[in-house]
Amino acid sequence: MHSIMGLLFLLLALFAIGMFLLSHLNLNYSQQAMYELRRDQIQDVFFTGLVRIDARQIALERHVATLATIGETFYRLSREQPDSPKAQRQLQRQLEKTLQSHLETEAGVSGAGLWYQPGVVAPAGERYAPYLVKAGVGRPRMQSQSTDFRQTRWYDLTLGRDSARNPASSVSVYWSPVYFDMATERAVLTLAQPVISTGGELIGVATIDWASDQVVDLVSRMEVTQNSFAFLNDHNNRNLSSLSQNEDPVHEQKLIDAILAANLSGNDPKTPSVSGDSDPPENRLRTRALDVGGRLYELYYATTPAGMVYGAGVPKDEIDRVLVPMRDTNYRILLITGSILLVLSLYLLYRITQLMRELQASYTDALTGLPNRVRLLRDLQDRQEACLILLNLDRFKEINSLFGNDCGDAVLLAMRKQVRSFIRTHSHPFGRSPELYRLSSDEFALLGPGVAESRVRTFASELTEFLCAQRVIWQQQALSLDTSAGIAFQRESNDDAAPDRLLNQATIAVLQARDQMRQYLFYDQSQEVEKGYEKNVYWARRLKKAIETNALRPYFQPIHDNLQGTFTKYECLVRMEDSEHGVIAAGQFIEVANKLRLNRQITRIMVEKAFAAFATQPHAFSINLSYVDIIDPETLALILEHLRGSNVGERVIFEILESDGIGNYGDVLHFIDKVKSFGCRIAIDDFGTGYSNFSHLLKLNVDFIKIDGSLIRYLAQDHTAFLVTKGIVQFARSLGIKTVAEYVHSKAVQDRVVELGIDFSQGEYFGMPAAELLSPVGRKGRDK
Repeated sequence: MHSIMGLLFLLLALFAIGMFLLSHLNLNYSQQAMYELRRDQIQDVFFTGLVRIDARQIALERHVATLATIGETFYRLSREQPDSPKAQRQLQRQLEKTLQSHLETEAGVSGAGLWYQPGVVAPAGERYAPYLVKAGVGRPRMQSQSTDFRQTRWYDLTLGRDSARNPASSVSVYWSPVYFDMATERAVLTLAQPVISTGGELIGVATIDWASDQVVDLVSRMEVTQNSFAFLNDHNNRNLSSLSQNEDPVHEQKLIDAILAANLSGNDPKTPSVSGDSDPPENRLRTRALDVGGRLYELYYATTPAGMVYGAGVPKDEIDRVLVPMRDTNYRILLITGSILLVLSLYLLYRITQLMRELQASYTDALTGLPNRVRLLRDLQDRQEACLILLNLDRFKEINSLFGNDCGDAVLLAMRKQVRSFIRTHSHPFGRSPELYRLSSDEFALLGPGVAESRVRTFASELTEFLCAQRVIWQQQALSLDTSAGIAFQRESNDDAAPDRLLNQATIAVLQARDQMRQYLFYDQSQEVEKGYEKNVYWARRLKKAIETNALRPYFQPIHDNLQGTFTKYECLVRMEDSEHGVIAAGQFIEVANKLRLNRQITRIMVEKAFAAFATQPHAFSINLSYVDIIDPETLALILEHLRGSNVGERVIFEILESDGIGNYGDVLHFIDKVKSFGCRIAIDDFGTGYSNFSHLLKLNVDFIKIDGSLIRYLAQDHTAFLVTKGIVQFARSLGIKTVAEYVHSKAVQDRVVELGIDFSQGEYFGMPAAELLSPVGRKGRDK
């Protein structure tokens, strides 16, 4: 039981662990899916900003390229114009208007300029470099007209850095890092593109400025989570955007410092960017973790066509925060489901425990704690060979009756103790200790492996002698443990044999030991006692079937009146009619009927059919009743019902079996008084057997005595039987009781019957029981 309970708890634990793991895996899968979905959302927002930045930078590069084209166009116009100050001045005003118009139409540009070499769109030796800037909401104003571009800050940061570039070698757009323009007093980025003549000569540089406030406007704050942010760094790893929208400036500065410290710049600042020649945003995306003051961020960033780094940061805890409701719901479901399953499992364990206890109780005797009969039969099924010793306490019923059940229980517990003590202290033939069982009220059994009979004989003899020598003291009374033993062997496995066959054989042996007044006895196969039991089972089945199919019916045996010389009465005897075996006498099945307690049912059948048979006949008829029939209320009620419903009471004789053993003569007197009120007569059957109490005959007020056949059968040759019968006849005559001789089988016996003055004769000489009534015939008719 403990191992089974351990297995159940292990299964419960494995189930709980499995359910937890399954829930955990499901949660991880769901979290991963949700996390990927959240990341896709963040990336979508990021790509939206990146595409906007890319588009703006490409547009600026196109604008500066357009401005370079304008500069080259005016260079050609100046070559075509007369070389006069007035013409050059007109051309310059036209260029300034064009430049102003271009700057006004470009909303994202804060300044624009065309920086010519000396003598280009200007008198020889002079420079012309128109540079306009936006000032608030008004028209762009001229900031410079004759500055040498090689002396400007933007030139050092673009084309002239380290003198490593040949400006005339390409038409690339150059981006400067962010710098502070002293003239306009603001932070700007400058895009510079060389203006090249058709002959490949550098004639100047076209520039446009992108103010930092415009960068801040363009780099929008991400709205994925509450504390997400966006940034833009130039290729010198300087931050161009502002995080001033953050409510915590200190934390904002920490974020900027951490981003700058990460050095996310991707392009070489010395490498110019070519307009439109950039990878798709998906291929440029990079991610990394960023720890700022102990808070972890997921950083998404990519390099723009201008070599800048645009990025966005999202706190990881805020990404995970969207998973919290799902995680809480999952854990809540797990908790609720687990609680329900735990309660159900505990209840199931409780029920299984109860069932196992009940099962164990069904295999265990409650008083002694020993295995019981059910357990013995179960163990016998698993044995190939076995020896069973059945121990039966003698006179145990008397002990219970005299001293009560408490004393009986004490005797049984003492029996268990003494048998176990004997097994421990004495040698036994089984190799290992036999198992002790308690089968019924006073029966114990020892089950061991099959061994030689000679070895078991010594063991059984010593055991029974040991038990008979033991005493149990109960209320100063010494009670013995006298025991009878029956021993049976199972020599080989027989799958067709009933599990209780060995037990039945041991029971037969113990009953025979008691009958023979022996302490122990081995079951003897040659006695074929089991065949007698099989015969009883056979007749029990046939008897029940006969009752169900109405195959029991009365047969009538005539009773001869020796005075009148004719048949005046009939005895109704039960017979079983069988299509296969014919008519079967009651002697074949009446004993089985008594054991099955079907005798009263058979008597009621005979009462019904006998009254029906003689309802229209003039003859008297007798019905046999046992003491059990007389005290049965249903049988008495049936008899009285028929007596009331017919006028045959004076012709009815009830034969009471003296050999049946009358327990209470008061019950018999009550029955006799009832039926005699209808004119019925009473006969004592089988008189002369057992102990005949003549005083009871006087009380019962009987009308007939049927002298037992054991006296009548030998009446012709046994003088003792003749004298005993003569005494019975004289006694009956003195009381005015008629006599009937049974088993008259010959003329010699009938002659002695007549000689003794017996009133009636019945037997083979006059007729055997038949299904129909015989025609009246006298003794003379029989002699013929």
